[in-house]
Amino acid sequence: MSRVLVLGGGFAGVEAAIYLRKQNIEVLLVSDRDYFYIYPTSIWIPTGETTKEDVCVPLDKLAMKHGFQLIIDPVTKFDANSKIVTLESGRVLDGYTYIVTALGQDKMKHKGMEHTLSICGKPEEAVALNEKLDALILKGNGEIAMGFGGNPKDNSAVRGGPAFELLFNVHNYLKKRGVRDNFRLTFFAPMAKPGQKMGEKALVMMDSMFEKCNIHKKVGSKITEFTKEGIIFEDDSSIASDLTMFISAGMGHEVLRASTLPLNEAGFVKTNEYNEIEGFEGIYAIGDTASLLGPKWRAKQGHVAEVMAKNIAYNISMHMQRLDSKRSYLKHLNILCIMDTGDGAAFIYRDSKSAKIIPMPIIGHWIKKGWGWYCRNSKLGRIPRIPGM
Repeated sequence: MSRVLVLGGGFAGVEAAIYLRKQNIEVLLVSDRDYFYIYPTSIWIPTGETTKEDVCVPLDKLAMKHGFQLIIDPVTKFDANSKIVTLESGRVLDGYTYIVTALGQDKMKHKGMEHTLSICGKPEEAVALNEKLDALILKGNGEIAMGFGGNPKDNSAVRGGPAFELLFNVHNYLKKRGVRDNFRLTFFAPMAKPGQKMGEKALVMMDSMFEKCNIHKKVGSKITEFTKEGIIFEDDSSIASDLTMFISAGMGHEVLRASTLPLNEAGFVKTNEYNEIEGFEGIYAIGDTASLLGPKWRAKQGHVAEVMAKNIAYNISMHMQRLDSKRSYLKHLNILCIMDTGDGAAFIYRDSKSAKIIPMPIIGHWIKKGWGWYCRNSKLGRIPRIPGM
């Protein structure tokens, strides 16, 4: 039987391993950490509404439930020509007919990044945000700035939604604590219209929410550097900040940038709509690792990564049986999210035909909470998976 090696334990890698096993294919998953982290629900860690443990699913439990093999050991080298993978421990993996790269992405570096924390970075940073926020509340007042950056070489690698979510959640958290008026909240981004991918209606609604929540905005100026005191911009303006949360735009993973795989300008692996890589039969790139095809508003999201994973499980199965049948992710390409605010949410959807934003006061927050519970328990096989989710 042909074996499949899956590199990465995030949304794409875990889903690939699960669905390859559904095809009765032998799978080894390699991850740099021993848990699957549910990033979309980590937005509540800084406000203490949830804990890191709540959004972590042990990979060994997933491996036992679905029957795939597991190695916890970071990938340090990938020789795509010979299909040889080297791990940090020195262990070498070879002899795999199929390799699925789902290593995620690296973050673009900015001067002074050590003075920031990210909700989309290492899980430990979310915990640090909670500690720093509570220390500021204990102090009684402060300046808080939250934003995200862009990658001019690939605009699909921008993660703005979690920055908006965390900002509104912190606003409501401070309000509940009775100290909101003692804090200045500022949103910042280098692009003139951050969040434009969601559609024009969403931009109007976001501006309305900023005004309603008394959140200041600094957009359209490139970031020069982060300092202990705040943020300096290219136009010589600055924002004072005691707590800076910044989501840097993505770029290709360093291991894959050092491989012989074809990359786009931002370092993401070039694939076709079936996540195949030209000139490298049996090697696939999915999730944040892959260069995303599609319209300008396209965005790397977890549900797109999972569609890719399910597709390649099918495509590999068909290839093994020498059947000419493949599934593309393009028809499933859309922006889909429930943007939580702490006291409600907004349902956002965009595809090639339309862009929608539907306010969901109060209930929206609990719907997203429910999705987090569903994500965890459906992956562990405790409840049935809903088709398309």
